[in-house]
Amino acid sequence: MTAPAHDLIIVGAGFAGMYTTVHAVRSGLDVLGLEAASDVGGTWYWNRYPGARCDVESIDYSFSFDDDLQREWRWTERYATQPEILRYLNHVADRFEVRPHYRFSERVSSAVWDESGQMWNVQTESGLETSARWLVMATGGLSQPQLPDIPGRDDFAGEVLQTSAWPDAPVDLRGKRVAVIGTGSSGVQLIPTITDAASEVTVYQRSANYSVPAFNRPIDDAEWALQQQNLRHRRELSWNGAAGSPWTTQPVPYAEADDAERAAIFEESWTRGGVLFAKAFNGLTVDPMINDAARAFFERKLAEKVSDPEVRAALTPRDHAVGTKRICTDSGYYEAYNLDHVSLIDLRREPIEQITADGIRTSARLREHDVIIYATGFDAMTGALTAIDIRGRGDRSLREEWRGFPSTYLGVALPGYPNLLVLNGPGSPSVLSNMALTSEQQGDYALRLIDHCRRKGYSSAEAMADAAREWTAHGLELAEKTLFGSARSWYTGANIAGKARGFLPYIGGFRTYIDHCDKVAEADYPGFVMTSR
Repeated sequence: MTAPAHDLIIVGAGFAGMYTTVHAVRSGLDVLGLEAASDVGGTWYWNRYPGARCDVESIDYSFSFDDDLQREWRWTERYATQPEILRYLNHVADRFEVRPHYRFSERVSSAVWDESGQMWNVQTESGLETSARWLVMATGGLSQPQLPDIPGRDDFAGEVLQTSAWPDAPVDLRGKRVAVIGTGSSGVQLIPTITDAASEVTVYQRSANYSVPAFNRPIDDAEWALQQQNLRHRRELSWNGAAGSPWTTQPVPYAEADDAERAAIFEESWTRGGVLFAKAFNGLTVDPMINDAARAFFERKLAEKVSDPEVRAALTPRDHAVGTKRICTDSGYYEAYNLDHVSLIDLRREPIEQITADGIRTSARLREHDVIIYATGFDAMTGALTAIDIRGRGDRSLREEWRGFPSTYLGVALPGYPNLLVLNGPGSPSVLSNMALTSEQQGDYALRLIDHCRRKGYSSAEAMADAAREWTAHGLELAEKTLFGSARSWYTGANIAGKARGFLPYIGGFRTYIDHCDKVAEADYPGFVMTSR
């Protein structure tokens, strides 16, 4: 019987992959990391577009596992930009010697379970073939870019750019007529940054999103010292919170607050910035009455920012409740539409019919452009996994099985796929939480299971089908009790034609999820089948 070449293969070198690599090596495992990019960074390697910025505060969006690392890295802004986050991840890679365990520019094309050898055989697009007892997929929830299927998309003769695969070299938009398709987070961040250079900016909006100003600022020495003083408590709040951050909803119940108190609480939550607006009141994404009040507050703020009533109407979300799509975090997004050379095309009223060599033809007219930028998002949560030909027990295909809704146990393990562990996958909090801390929790849990099997002499561990069905049903049931299920969002797969609909992340809260995972581990992993060979 051929022995596997490695104990563990980790696919991906973002937060989750790097963390798991560091701790797998510390535990004595022979680890091979595979990464499609030429270096570490994950989403922050690829998403280099102007304005790219995290919507979780820098001090929170960082690793917590090493006190010296937390103290030595000095964040410069409240919400770090892509270049700063990438510098941080490079620093982590250097400090903990991550790179020697990786092979870069290796995109995994297939992974096949070998039952007789109790191992995964992995192949990359370059032809590399290797194997491991365990396979950990740290491929990220937002890492499979999605381009819209528009007639003539490849006919455009000008420059084509994509926010999710932005070139490393500088992009010169001076004096150019630029089209931006998409107004999700990347479009909202990008658009204000290009208005000074471009002679025209035409935004093609498929659906309006809620966006709240970041209220970003440099972190001065006094604020940094205070953050460091309170860091241990801040981390405790984050690890015990619903979303991996120290911020919670206001303690005053909406029903008990008068109009003045409600207005003050909404205002305070607004000035927290970005996604934190959804934490104004407990139940904001559950109770339609509270959500309607948040919607009315938002619309009053929008009226202060956008002068043209027709443009303002087009920018007002009508198809989802506040917070049921991820609230965007912006710096001057709405104000950009007050500029004479910036225009908004509402595709609900004027759909795109064709892309030509010269520009974009809608139902109303042809507009000529020099550059088209696609800010059209991702096949979220599942796309990076189904892009790989993963074959489990009996040659079952994950790609085929997940044409239906994905079934996972704790979001980590999949029935029929022994020794395959998914980090931040469907059924885990992932994108609903602070991904830096969820990556630590997920990496720890995967290694905890691997260590259990090594100590007990098990060659494989696999989720039971019943346990996966129950966990998946539990997650969907929780989501159905909220307003999230009514929104056509990438949380539910609605942005991808033909994708099965259902709420993909675990919505029960980060701390609650950790408790579920710990309970399973402490009871010797009920819901798993362990095999000895």
